[in-house]
Amino acid sequence: MYSKNIFAKPYLFFFICLTCLQAQEQMQIKSPPLIPIPTNYHFTDEEFKFNDNTAILIDKSDQESYLLADYISKIISKSTGKCLAIKDKKELDKKNNFIALLIDNSKSTLGDEGYELNVSNKLIFLSAHKPAGLFRGIQTIRQLLPPEIEKLNGCKIQNLSLPGINILDKPKFPWRGMLLDCCRHFMDKEFVKRYIDLLAYHKMNVLHWHLTEDQGWRIEIKKYPKLTEVGGWRKNDDGTLYGGYYTQEDIREVVEYAKSRYITIVPEIEMPGHSMAAITAYPELSCTGGPFDVAATWGVFKDVYCAGNDSTFTFLEDVLTEVIDLFPGAYIHIGGDEVPKDRWSSCTKCQKRIEEEGLNNEAELQSYFIKRIEKFLSTKGKTLIGWDEILEGGLPPEATVQSWRGMDGAITAVRSGHDAIVSPTSHAYFDYDLATTDLEKVYSFNPIPPVLTAEDQIHILGGECNMWTESAPQEKIDSKVFPRILAMAEVLWTANPDRNFDEFFQRVYSHYKRLEILGVKFGSESSPLKISSSFYPDDCSINADIISKDSSLKIYYSTDGSIPSELSNVYSKTLKFFGSTNLKCKAFKKGIRYGETVEKEFIFHRALGLKPSFTFNYSDQYNAGGDFALTDGVKGSLNFRDGLWQGFEGDDFQAVLDLKGIQTLNEISIGFIQDVSSWIFFPVNVEFYSSQDGVDFELIKSFETEVTKNPDVQIKNFTSQFEHLSAQYIKIAAKNLGTCPDWHYGAGGKAWIFTDEIIIK
Repeated sequence: MYSKNIFAKPYLFFFICLTCLQAQEQMQIKSPPLIPIPTNYHFTDEEFKFNDNTAILIDKSDQESYLLADYISKIISKSTGKCLAIKDKKELDKKNNFIALLIDNSKSTLGDEGYELNVSNKLIFLSAHKPAGLFRGIQTIRQLLPPEIEKLNGCKIQNLSLPGINILDKPKFPWRGMLLDCCRHFMDKEFVKRYIDLLAYHKMNVLHWHLTEDQGWRIEIKKYPKLTEVGGWRKNDDGTLYGGYYTQEDIREVVEYAKSRYITIVPEIEMPGHSMAAITAYPELSCTGGPFDVAATWGVFKDVYCAGNDSTFTFLEDVLTEVIDLFPGAYIHIGGDEVPKDRWSSCTKCQKRIEEEGLNNEAELQSYFIKRIEKFLSTKGKTLIGWDEILEGGLPPEATVQSWRGMDGAITAVRSGHDAIVSPTSHAYFDYDLATTDLEKVYSFNPIPPVLTAEDQIHILGGECNMWTESAPQEKIDSKVFPRILAMAEVLWTANPDRNFDEFFQRVYSHYKRLEILGVKFGSESSPLKISSSFYPDDCSINADIISKDSSLKIYYSTDGSIPSELSNVYSKTLKFFGSTNLKCKAFKKGIRYGETVEKEFIFHRALGLKPSFTFNYSDQYNAGGDFALTDGVKGSLNFRDGLWQGFEGDDFQAVLDLKGIQTLNEISIGFIQDVSSWIFFPVNVEFYSSQDGVDFELIKSFETEVTKNPDVQIKNFTSQFEHLSAQYIKIAAKNLGTCPDWHYGAGGKAWIFTDEIIIK
């Protein structure tokens, strides 16, 4: 029997687990929780104990089964020094101390990656329909063994045991991946192979390898050597070069290694945008002819492949031919995202292409570009994948869409009969900090949009977690990816709509010892501290709670602007403020500082708790909590994703506040943030108006600003002070730049303005 829907009654689940653990302790068995959790499992009273005679049984006529047996034998021998003999399945009737790894053609319902595992006193019996299923089951065996099994000389064979358990398991989604960007920061070959092992250990099956970018071309193409000789290196501010690339021999080695771990590598060769490295090496492929430099900063750049030049397609087909020879998988990712159309708009060749092909605009020219590449790939038996921008202008007939700007791209794709992969910024971007996307948020991810019909849902192949590396060199990858990838691995493998985060977190916590032995420098599950606040109009106060999910932390706080230390106030209960306060808090663990200082600035003013009347709607994506976000007394930080900034895309900002009676005022203030790399700009101008009746408004102050190229994130407060202004209504208007300026990589795209708090005193 197998217990289904194990989380439906979490208290019962915990009782069962506790009972099992107690029984295991009596038998001196270490049986850590599994990640991802199997679809169905059932503990028994039996126990398998390894000894000097333990052997592995396989069908010796099957070479793949032999390789799998050798794989698990090496894992055990590394730790115990005991190499397990590999014998033929004919020995099974002897009922000795065996690990049986057998392909069973009758188990077609398990698919390619499903498996059945039965552990008894005499036998570990692992069966599957396909070798990939055996490999996934071996990972389950590894996780059921003590963590020391992963350590060199970590234990003795006689001390190894597995708890009695029956597992029937298969993945929910066929696509369970991770994107690794090796362009912004280069990752060495052994590091990539290490991540293949870590993906396999957690039953992921796709490595999306991002190999070309504005900041570096990382794959050797023999027909075009300058791609790596020139495009593989960028110049730092101090004049030194940074870069690297993989030779074709490196690529073949990594691909073969991934194959042995049943991981498919999907290469991404960016086009038509994100191509500065390539056109620096071969400027004739651009619209202007250059010269160019490999990008040394992040962002999106206006110079892209020329879509009107036939030599561009000759080049790309040559490149893809060599890429296809290196990567045997069914898919080639071509990017297709963030393609500014400026150069195409002014390029005679591109405009001629638009005319000759009967296209209406540059968006359709991009569609022409992608469709032409897809047609070539289809002649090679490959399927094209592109980011959701490839929907614009018309989708190629057989393309698969990877949806990153929310889930809309996936919905549109599958409703038109196309497959989709989901990796939205909201849950799957592991370059984002923990304040934006923590472990619990990843675990809450639903890869299937609820609006889809059952017929459409089958086109959702699965999902990916994306590790972009603008701010993450190789040494920071572990702390960004782990433990969040554990949540994504379970979301994509285990078919369970009733996931319980608290139960999952207990398994994660137990799993950390394994990660430590495997050398993973994992980060935190969430920001150690979070400040939550609410305004109470009854007594005009702000209540603040300092929240931590780690009960072992001791929290200190200050309100005088100082950095909290062990000499500061100890937080124990809700804090209540009746005036402006800068609250700072810091966690300590066993007397050692833990995490960064967290702070919130609370501002008391006349508009506190009032609901503004908006002329233009704020973005659903950046709503900062809704209509009262700009009068909640809380100032935003330098992170526009901190949940305190309200964003307006392409629209101006205009809000009116009713002060509920004539008031005498002496100050009005509002703050805006600028983050040029995220298309967020200061407003062109800001104006303050006052009125006594809400109908006739008088301008009381106007500010003009100049939008600059400064890449630093900045906050600017617009403040006007005066004596004895009498008003009941205050209107604040801010003019949006409208579109990104010509010098910006997103030129022509909608500009954003972000504001945090309207302060009236």
